[in-house]
Amino acid sequence: MDIRIDEPLWLLLLIPIALYMAYTWKSSAMRFLSKGTILFALRCTAIAALVFALAAPYLTLRANEEQVLFVVDRSVSIAGAKDTADEWLTASLKERKENQSVGLYSFAETFRTDMQLTIAPLTVPVVEEMETKDATDIAKAIDLAAAIAKEQLATRIVLLSDGLETLGSVEELLPKYSGGGHVTIDTVLLKRPGTIDASISIFDTPRTAYEGEQQLLRVEVESSTRTAGELFIYQNDKEIIREAVLLEPGKNALSFHTSSTGSGLLKYEAKLIVPDDSFLENNRMLSITMMEQSPRVLVVQTERSPSVIPTILDQSAMDVDIIDAQQLPETLSGYLGYGAIIFDNVPGHIVGEHKMTLIEQAVKNFGTGFMMVGGDESFGLGGYFKSPIERLLPVEMEVTGKEQLPSLGLVIVLDRSGSMAGSKIVLAREAAARSVELLRDDDTFGFTAFDDQVWEVIPVDKLGDKKEAIEQILSVPAAGGTNIFPGVQKAYEDLTDLKLQRKHIILLTDGQSEMPFGYEEVLEEGKKNNITLTTVAIGTDADWSLLEELAETGGGRFYDVVDESTVPAILTRETSMLTRTYIEDNPFYMTLGNVPEWTSLFQEGVPQINAYIATTAKSTATIVGESHKEDPVIAEWMYGLGRTVAFTSDSTGKWTGDLARWDGYANFWNTAVARLLPAYEEVPYVITHERGGTYTVTDSSRQAAFIDIAIVDEAGQEVPFISEPLAPGKVRVTVDAKPGLVFFGVSDDKGGLFEAGVSVPYSDEYKPLAPNAALMTKIAERTGGKVLEQPEEAFRPQLFQSGEKKSIAEWLILASMILFFIDITLRRFGMFKGFGTKRVREVIVEESPTAQDSISELLKAKRKR
Repeated sequence: MDIRIDEPLWLLLLIPIALYMAYTWKSSAMRFLSKGTILFALRCTAIAALVFALAAPYLTLRANEEQVLFVVDRSVSIAGAKDTADEWLTASLKERKENQSVGLYSFAETFRTDMQLTIAPLTVPVVEEMETKDATDIAKAIDLAAAIAKEQLATRIVLLSDGLETLGSVEELLPKYSGGGHVTIDTVLLKRPGTIDASISIFDTPRTAYEGEQQLLRVEVESSTRTAGELFIYQNDKEIIREAVLLEPGKNALSFHTSSTGSGLLKYEAKLIVPDDSFLENNRMLSITMMEQSPRVLVVQTERSPSVIPTILDQSAMDVDIIDAQQLPETLSGYLGYGAIIFDNVPGHIVGEHKMTLIEQAVKNFGTGFMMVGGDESFGLGGYFKSPIERLLPVEMEVTGKEQLPSLGLVIVLDRSGSMAGSKIVLAREAAARSVELLRDDDTFGFTAFDDQVWEVIPVDKLGDKKEAIEQILSVPAAGGTNIFPGVQKAYEDLTDLKLQRKHIILLTDGQSEMPFGYEEVLEEGKKNNITLTTVAIGTDADWSLLEELAETGGGRFYDVVDESTVPAILTRETSMLTRTYIEDNPFYMTLGNVPEWTSLFQEGVPQINAYIATTAKSTATIVGESHKEDPVIAEWMYGLGRTVAFTSDSTGKWTGDLARWDGYANFWNTAVARLLPAYEEVPYVITHERGGTYTVTDSSRQAAFIDIAIVDEAGQEVPFISEPLAPGKVRVTVDAKPGLVFFGVSDDKGGLFEAGVSVPYSDEYKPLAPNAALMTKIAERTGGKVLEQPEEAFRPQLFQSGEKKSIAEWLILASMILFFIDITLRRFGMFKGFGTKRVREVIVEESPTAQDSISELLKAKRKR
């Protein structure tokens, strides 16, 4: 047992206190009395006890208990050694002593408790795989394990790992545990069993290339043994090279030549197939090459409405690609090769929300221009309300201040059976909610869900509170079987007797069910009562022939949906067609705004236009031209880094009228494309890969004051990242993304823009590396531990003696209070009767005459007055 203090600086207070007490003692007459000496000693002792209490003193009592914490690496790199680790733990626990508490923990990127620290007997539990095992953070594991252990008890952490850390730095942590404290760290080196593994370690393609130029594709493969396999190389998801390869142990360098046509971004993928390969995750790698050529423009059309724009554009100054809306790319890389994208009368339900999101990201973060051209399936009639495309355009699909239909009844009948669970029900509910937003408060609305029975979610009545209706719709779950017609029949019954000008039912289902006898009569009777029925078949399991027949008989439209993300656009389009008169078909002359690039085209006058789609300009949009009703006909604005344009008339001449027959019509469209193409200057940024998901972005011109970075993945989703400024024009970026392609959009304050596709490599965990025995030895040596060879060594005697910490500050405070109480009591009531009274009496006698003389003098002075 010994006494220690935690706050020794408080003891410095004793110096001024001692000086003060010495001074008061020297100047006090009480020092001549024995009683005074005792009282002075009591007061000094009380003050000293109080000061020592402030210093937080404690006693350390010897204890017999010890702690042993087993921390086991469960990452990918050591997955094959799981049984070895468990066997080692089982053998070690047999040597455990009664005074030793034991805890079992697992780690990879994160830390997990498998068995809490306990003195009770235990066996090695069956442990599950870690949720995130693609990284190893040894430093975090050690630090968290040490935090779990009880202070002042001898603690041994036994680390079982291969020493291959891919996150953190255990060497930076070691000084914390190398001071001879109560925590020591033993290490056990785990080794991955000998397995056959081949991995692509390098895949390089040229950063830029020109059309027809030979490109060198370089692949480096590391193999653990002599084996054969096949190497595939894809360009924009199309196979261009397939070759059998013979791999020797170690590094194998392979090279290929290819050439490309066209321009824009080329995505290359290398894939290796080897029999009995241990890890498939390290057999794939991506790379990006940018083809330098003329600007590329993508014109999107439909089979029903072919676009005339490509025939009008100057294709000697640009490359124009034409694509059907159904064939739009599914990944972001399919759009980044284009400087501008034009939708010519394309309905939103063919495009779908997912592809709309990709286009929005291309415009916002990478400067791609976008233009929507009107027609009877565009803008509001195309179902773009509340969509990503509406967000990027300078106009809103909702028409404000227009005459609306006097009366409308809409009932949505939604399949909520178990097969609709997941994204189907989520998107269907969202679609219904968007439809509600398009309705007026006094419109009639009902929402019915069905499985094997009918659920009336919102009774058919005046809409009223939209927010409440939307909340009810979004709360509908998916469960049960499928019985379609009762829900539809109820919707017909609810609408039949209502006196409304338009009555419409929208049915959404992904299933099949038997129709009762006479169901056609219900639909025919509904048509007589001005009720129409539209059906939406979701997925390949839906009864398309039945639903198409129902729509045809019910006087509505049929939609066959394979991509569930198109459902919101379908319901938006259906509701828009019911609630608004969007097409303005009175001929007019467009009034021009002050945009020189456009107004210069019409110096000799503005041709007459026949019709357009009504929209509402957003508050910050630039109105290039407006109709006689002050609706935007041409509007533009900047959305992020890209410019977008809305032209609400069509391109065919049916709506544009004299504009399409005008001599300057070709200049009109070429000007539109020129406005869309990015105006940013290409700047020489360099993106360097450090390790894992960490990159350095450097402005080689050293002119940028600041750099703005946006990162998205191939699905168009923004990728979380952490940026760390290193120097002017230099930033370190750590990306939180899975292996694959991500796209950097780098812009600066000088108007510069840099775009690059970057391959996020697979984790180092999948690399065939030898265990880091040197690091494991260093961990043990620096912390007073040992590299263990035998399991029983984990429970050998510990060098540090356990102790229990007992604070005595409270006792010192109590003692100080008691001493002060005794001091006050003795001063008030005296002590040791008769002791020292002679000396005191002498002092009083000597002082009494002086007092009497003073009183006499005062009396004499009073008489004289």
